[in-house]
Amino acid sequence: MNDMFNKGRLVLWSFVALIFVVLPFIFSGGFSLSMLSQMGIMIIFVLSYNMLLGQTGLLSFGHAVYFGLGAFMTAHAINFVEAGTLGLPISLMPLIGGLTGLCFGLLLGFVTTRRPGTPFAMISLGIAEMVAASALMFTTFFGGEGGIVTNRTAGGAVWGVSYGPQIQVYYLIAVWCFLSMVLMFAITRTPLGRIANAVRDNPERAQFVGYNPTRVRWLMMSLAGFFAGIGGALATINYEIITAEALGLMASGNVVLMAFIGGIGQFWGPMIGAVLVTLLQSALSNFTQAWLLYFGLLFLLIILYSPGGISNLISIHVPVWRAGLIKKLLPSYGYALLTGFVTLLGVVGGIEMLYRGTLFGGINDGTTWVIAALLICVGGFFLKRAIGSVRRVWEDMSPDLARWV
Repeated sequence: MNDMFNKGRLVLWSFVALIFVVLPFIFSGGFSLSMLSQMGIMIIFVLSYNMLLGQTGLLSFGHAVYFGLGAFMTAHAINFVEAGTLGLPISLMPLIGGLTGLCFGLLLGFVTTRRPGTPFAMISLGIAEMVAASALMFTTFFGGEGGIVTNRTAGGAVWGVSYGPQIQVYYLIAVWCFLSMVLMFAITRTPLGRIANAVRDNPERAQFVGYNPTRVRWLMMSLAGFFAGIGGALATINYEIITAEALGLMASGNVVLMAFIGGIGQFWGPMIGAVLVTLLQSALSNFTQAWLLYFGLLFLLIILYSPGGISNLISIHVPVWRAGLIKKLLPSYGYALLTGFVTLLGVVGGIEMLYRGTLFGGINDGTTWVIAALLICVGGFFLKRAIGSVRRVWEDMSPDLARWV
């Protein structure tokens, strides 16, 4: 873990902490604070998922189980505080969610991690369905369709902090998000994190040198459940309500999309996905009801043209930057961006007219359809040529990049 605490990384982590502190001063509106809070929660959630997928090679379709169970247990704990039967401050409630996620990770992970690959994915899906169904059956704990309502100001103010104002909730989420990020990164530098990578890449060889792949998967599953539970607890504090949707396949699928869009090959990749997807869900949904379709198209484009996610696109440009060759890419990139924007205008225009029947508040005639079709055809034609131009530039740079890779 020495490289975790070297001077360069300490500077980087200090800069990250500074960003968390400064962001509310730049985006001070109520909507902005709410969105930043959601981003912090999702960053914890998606990084915990990447402990399974990116580091251990376990594709789970039920990771929201640990997020949701941690959230429900936290909701009951907050209500116990309000009733005077529990003396734990709200600031430490994420520990309740984390320990809940850890316990269920140990319990369920003992079963699910026995078989990796497709069996693990199917078992996790089955457990997710089972828990989601149970949420509607055991109403005493899960609250039925209405869920559990809480009051984040329960217990009164401590040192003037009541968590009534959203800014106070944001900083609580920011502190726990930062601590969780540091701890999850530290785990990647431990022997457990290293052997988890080995189990992901070649479990037979890891077993040959004396490690039990099943036990490694179980431990990583339990730790991932712990951090997912922290995210669920923070979601309960932020929204003051938790429903069965937090346990469902939609929540589990959402975190899978975040991880793949951001990129599972880098520790910071899923964070990009969490921020981008949350931004799309919170902001784009205010402009169009077809935002889920755009979300799906984005995911499709990422999988088709950049399977490594957005972080992979950034990583492959690092040697180009070091070699001082970035200027060679700018003309072809500009050409591709321009033609891509034209094509995107046509696609968006066509989708909005199909979905809402109108464009720009009431325009829907033959002319708008012709314009949209022309934008798609002309933009697509030149976009294909632009992509070819980008590829040729990369091929020409390959000899110069060889010594930098």
